[in-house]
Amino acid sequence: MQILCLGLSHHNAPIELRERVTYPASALKAALARFGCGQDARPPGVAELVILSTCNRLELYAAVPAADVRQDVDDDQRQALFAPLLNFLAETRGLPPEALEGKFYRLAGREAVEHLCRVAAGLDSMVLGESQILGQVTDAYHLALGQGAAGPVLSALFRAAIHTGKRARTETRISRNPATISSVAVRMAAAVVGDLISAQVLILGAGEMAELAVEALRARGASCLTVVNRTHARAAELARRWGAQAFPFEQLADALSAADIVLTSTSAPHYVVTPDAVRAAMTRRAERPLLFIDIAVPRNVDPEARYLPNVHYYDIDDLETYLTGALAERKQELPRIEVIVAEETEAFLAWLKGLEITPLIADLRAKADTIRRAEVERTLRRLPHIGEIERQHIETLTEALVNKLLHDPTVRLKAEAGNGHAAAYAAALRYLFALNG
Repeated sequence: MQILCLGLSHHNAPIELRERVTYPASALKAALARFGCGQDARPPGVAELVILSTCNRLELYAAVPAADVRQDVDDDQRQALFAPLLNFLAETRGLPPEALEGKFYRLAGREAVEHLCRVAAGLDSMVLGESQILGQVTDAYHLALGQGAAGPVLSALFRAAIHTGKRARTETRISRNPATISSVAVRMAAAVVGDLISAQVLILGAGEMAELAVEALRARGASCLTVVNRTHARAAELARRWGAQAFPFEQLADALSAADIVLTSTSAPHYVVTPDAVRAAMTRRAERPLLFIDIAVPRNVDPEARYLPNVHYYDIDDLETYLTGALAERKQELPRIEVIVAEETEAFLAWLKGLEITPLIADLRAKADTIRRAEVERTLRRLPHIGEIERQHIETLTEALVNKLLHDPTVRLKAEAGNGHAAAYAAALRYLFALNG
């Protein structure tokens, strides 16, 4: 088997595209469940699938037969190789495939494995070394596994990537002075508004991003915090933990009117705050400015609201301006993390290459044992008077002979598979021992 990755991220795709292709939780589970239903529901040639869908990236990881992936393919062949994944994505997101052409990077083999390891280690994140991505990679794997979409190959890959992320955070200082998208958003708010201590801050949403934002706001001295969420109980629980107020969603208009800063991070698949709602709030504010920082994907605030008087609007792609400075120490850890990524990549690739030789070793041992059993049976027919103990001794002796004869070839076959010579040795062995397949 071989690994493919079809993806896009904040590096190569604006938020307008990312929010079109990102999977809401229900749609993601449905797509994986459909794939897990069986061969007829899967893209042609794709044996396993994991989808990593976050605010800053969408990546489809697939396991396909190794014979389909060659290193010398031209651009047209590479496009054809990834076409089933692109079509599956387009169909499950309700988009025409032609609208997605040219938007995605296509990684195969080592490149795909190394990329996922770098992602899990936080090296590909907007905030270098941020901790959320490791949990997101873990959740993506567990969801695919639970829906029957991930099998043994992608399970091994994602376990290797998760191990890479954990090593990066325990063996280096990449997580020192932790920063997240939410904390960077709060830093932006402080830079724009200047005074967070007396500012009225509205948090729209009550998930992990909202929690991290409230934590960062409290750390910077913000004291007037209000949480609004469609599920009021979740808003109330978040507010209780941090000494904030919680309003029901029906009072969003009042909360907007009172706020100086609105930080949004809900998982809604559509705009929660419309220009009309902002316009209505601004009429009740006596020229007081209102700052929106929208870190949700899809966005929660209609970007048309930015054109209203006294409204300042930023989305997640605007945060990069505020990333410098605090990350200097983390960047010093990059060489050490790249070593970890390389080690874990090589270990997984060696395991994957070993898969090519494993069926051959099984066939060789099965043929040897078949011959052994036949010869033992023939010998025992010529010795009708020996007892059961003697018969067992003969069985044990012949089993030991076969195991010892095959031990060195087995070890060397696995080693050669790790060196990239699996195909040549497999062909020779099958020919010399007349093995099927």
